[in-house]
Amino acid sequence: MKILAIDDQQLVLLPLQKRLVELGYEVKIETDANEGISLYNTFSPDLVIVDINMPGVSGLDIVKYIRNSKNADTPIMVLSGNTQDDIITTGFELGINDYMKKPLSLNEICARVKRLIGAPEIQNKTLRSDVMIQQRCVGVVIPCYNEEERLLSKEFIDYIDKNSGYHLCFVNDGSKDKTLKVLRELQKGREDFITVYDCEKNGGKAEAVRLGMLHMAKKEDLDYIGFLDADLSTDLADFDDLVKTIEHSEFKIVSGSRISRMGANITKESARKIISLTINFIIRKILKMDFKDTQCGAKIFHKDVINIAFSEKFVTQWIFDVEIFKRMSQYFGLSQAKSMLCEQPLKRWIHADGSKLSMKDSVKIVGQLGQIAWLYRGKKANSKTIVANQLKVV
Repeated sequence: MKILAIDDQQLVLLPLQKRLVELGYEVKIETDANEGISLYNTFSPDLVIVDINMPGVSGLDIVKYIRNSKNADTPIMVLSGNTQDDIITTGFELGINDYMKKPLSLNEICARVKRLIGAPEIQNKTLRSDVMIQQRCVGVVIPCYNEEERLLSKEFIDYIDKNSGYHLCFVNDGSKDKTLKVLRELQKGREDFITVYDCEKNGGKAEAVRLGMLHMAKKEDLDYIGFLDADLSTDLADFDDLVKTIEHSEFKIVSGSRISRMGANITKESARKIISLTINFIIRKILKMDFKDTQCGAKIFHKDVINIAFSEKFVTQWIFDVEIFKRMSQYFGLSQAKSMLCEQPLKRWIHADGSKLSMKDSVKIVGQLGQIAWLYRGKKANSKTIVANQLKVV
């Protein structure tokens, strides 16, 4: 039995293909709608699974084509995040056999496939039962410097194996230990879901994050891109909560916040906490925003503001987050920028041993805040310059 799946997001197609192949189906996937139509003509599938919202040729256009082809009765299933009643109704009027709304489990998709075309004679009975097909695709940049001993490889692997739609980009920031080797091992066999971006020289966390974000912005199938600390002081489940917030809102940036609240597990050294509170007070004065915590290493961005935030190098190494917010304020104006930024309390945050930020560095941050205040003092960003920089990056 042959199945053709067409969706412009490869991160959706890959786990679907893997599961259906494990079940015994012959499966081909395609991210380009026109190529998908050509493949339909040569592959002659027993079932077509198609997304609705694709650039150029939509899923409904593909449905129309199939229903007017020589194999007009080929079963068609729609797998889409589009929940508009008129779109769903139009799909059934055109002759689709099923409409599946993302997110949903691979188990449910496979059950619907079996209902339509039956099950292959030989099936694998030991398949995972908890993989979800998500509506959105997310890139996550993880800066790494000398993380050989504390990189939580298993946690990262378990998460992407269970949650579709995630692509992790580990940036090796000129590590002097075996971090790069560890990352290559982590990537092996998961190249479609894990990227290793290697910087030969150590440029600091700010530059590692910046380069990783710009690199991931080139991937067309990603909707949102964020960054996360390698020590998982903010875990991936909490990060996914940030993604859900930006996905269902008009915010352009959602930033994690290490604010204590009922039921939260937030621990930190007391001296470091006092310095952090002092720094945050100064930051709020500079930003003119009531942010409780700008420095949390977990943030998610809508793809269309990546170049505004990251196209130019940061002047500071540790508090580049403040520069990001200043750039947003300069580009959009303070009032609009405030409406685009969301600070979301985390359920869990733990200060990990071996942090690269020392107490001495924390004191230096005060001076770096002065640099930011001076550099971004009262000036409006030149939108033409920013657009030009964006074009260079793209």
